[in-house]
Amino acid sequence: MNTTRRQRRRDTAPPRTGSSETETLRGFLDYLRAAIAAKVDGAPEPQVRTAAVPSGTNLLGLLQHLTFVERSMFLGDNVTDWQATFQPAPADSVADVLARYRDAVECANEVLDGCTDLGAPVPRPRSARPAPSIRWALIHMIEETGRHAGHADILRELIDGSTGR
Repeated sequence: MNTTRRQRRRDTAPPRTGSSETETLRGFLDYLRAAIAAKVDGAPEPQVRTAAVPSGTNLLGLLQHLTFVERSMFLGDNVTDWQATFQPAPADSVADVLARYRDAVECANEVLDGCTDLGAPVPRPRSARPAPSIRWALIHMIEETGRHAGHADILRELIDGSTGR
C-alpha cells in the first residue's frame, strides 16, 4: 500500500478574458505560462532534473526549453540546437530556471504590449529571420506551452504525487 500522501492543488479555471481576440489569446497564454511555472516551482532536487521517461524529458528541462521558445519567438533569439534547450546546466537551480523563464515572459509581454495588429509581424529586435504574424506566434506559444504543461503535469505527479494546475 502506498502511504505517500498525494499533494493536490486546486485546479485553476481557464481565464475569463475580455471580448477581443488579443485579450483572449494573451489571457490563455498567460494562464498556461503560470501553470507550467507552478508545476516546476517547489519540485524537489534531484527529481526535478531526472528523466522519468525514456526520451530523457525532465521537469526542469521543459521549463528551460520554453524559456528559449519565448525568447526565440518574441525577442528574435537564434537557437541552433533545440534539443540542447531541454538540458539545464547541473549548476542551475529550480529558482534560476524559474527566474529566467519569468524574465523571458516579461520581456515577451513587453513586446506584445506594443502590438495592436494581430496580422502584423512580430517585431523581433535581434533577428534577421522573417517573423510570423503576432496571431500565429500567440497561437503557437499557446500550443507549445500547453503541450509541455501537460508533460509537466505527468512528470510532477511521478515525482511527488502533486496534481492540479
